[in-house]
Amino acid sequence: MSAGEPGSVVRRMLLGSQLRRLREARGITREAAGYSIRASESKISRMELGRVSFKTRDVEDLLTLYGITDEQERNSLLSLAREANVAGWWHSYSDVLPSWFPTYVGLEGAASLIRAYEVQFVHGLLQTEAYARAVVRRGMKGASTADVEKRVALRLERQKCLVAESAPEFHIVLDEAALRRPYGDREVMRGQLQYLIEISQRPNVRLQIMPFSFGGHSGESGAFTILSFPESDLSDVVYLEQLTSALYLDKHEDVAQYEKAMKELQQDSPGPDESRDLLRGLLQLS
Repeated sequence: MSAGEPGSVVRRMLLGSQLRRLREARGITREAAGYSIRASESKISRMELGRVSFKTRDVEDLLTLYGITDEQERNSLLSLAREANVAGWWHSYSDVLPSWFPTYVGLEGAASLIRAYEVQFVHGLLQTEAYARAVVRRGMKGASTADVEKRVALRLERQKCLVAESAPEFHIVLDEAALRRPYGDREVMRGQLQYLIEISQRPNVRLQIMPFSFGGHSGESGAFTILSFPESDLSDVVYLEQLTSALYLDKHEDVAQYEKAMKELQQDSPGPDESRDLLRGLLQLS
């Protein structure tokens, strides 16, 4: 994975988890670790979760505190810290992104399995350019054309991961509401439905529709995404977007609840072939 790719986010998470293991092995509290690098307990917590960038000096001081004297071990972790600070390709879009979103883009690009439920609109990884533009315009009222186009360009750039050589598995359940709620004109919606039929036939994409006719279901709390990574040390992360912020959940018990909801959504929704038939039916009606 070359510099500037989503690996920087994963490297932060890997380094953070290794620092946490080293600290716990020595029985050192987060408060004591924070004191040693002139920082707060919450700063250590954010470092261990991979939520912040790493200063080389801080990592050096923590490794000394944790009794890591072997040069080779120190150098490999310090090298990981340097690589973790490389800005991802999405950095150039930061002026039109909410502050919490670049972390998500990095995680999404590094995931080997993405499972999602979407209810308001078609998932960003599956939007056509015209549909994405309509969604962005609605969400960025009053924004300049240039800012709208930049956000659309980012969405199209994100979609490249689905067709890359090392493309992740993408399992998506779309609520029927997302398909019936119009964004853009009739042609935009027809184009979007047609595209969903096409992309759902890719071997790494599993698209299911949760129909209105099913009634209440396990996605009652709203849209969510579960990201899984090829690195065995990294736990799954649940991403929940809110109006002014986002939540990243990685505690086992939290993730397990969302995995259970996703499993039930997949079991209760028609399979990929039947879902494509539903899409074709909507296309005929549009």
